[in-house]
Amino acid sequence: MHHDPPSFDEVYAAHYADLTVQLYAYFGDRQEAHDVVQEAFYRALVRWNTVAGYDDPVAWIRRVAWNLAVSRWRRARTALSFVRRQARIEPQSDGPGPERVALVAALGALPDNHRRAMVLHYMGDMPVAEIAQREGVAIGTVKSWLSRGRAALAVELAGGAR
Repeated sequence: MHHDPPSFDEVYAAHYADLTVQLYAYFGDRQEAHDVVQEAFYRALVRWNTVAGYDDPVAWIRRVAWNLAVSRWRRARTALSFVRRQARIEPQSDGPGPERVALVAALGALPDNHRRAMVLHYMGDMPVAEIAQREGVAIGTVKSWLSRGRAALAVELAGGAR
């Protein structure tokens, strides 16, 4: 007696939950179990004409899911081993000094266009003409922003007395 092989949708509906539970028991992680079972079903779907002809298509899907699970477990074990071999103490660096904190605060008090011009010119080494082109203004405008920015920074960094 010859019977038609089950459709992919039938196999998926009948076995997805069971396979996920099995892999969840193995992984101990529900999301990982869902991921490997979904990946196994995807691999079956793209070659369903072949897989459907097997005596037990579900066994093929189960084997693929288990192989994926074992591969992920091995990768996780390798990564954990790598992490364990790393230095336990992370190097620490000092935070910004008071001068830097003061400069950043003073720059923050400037109007946006003055601050951009100051940062681009003095910290980014960008020529005035290039800043003018970038900002779409005349070179004299950028020179004015830089002059006003320097004056405002001098006041801010001297203690804010105006």
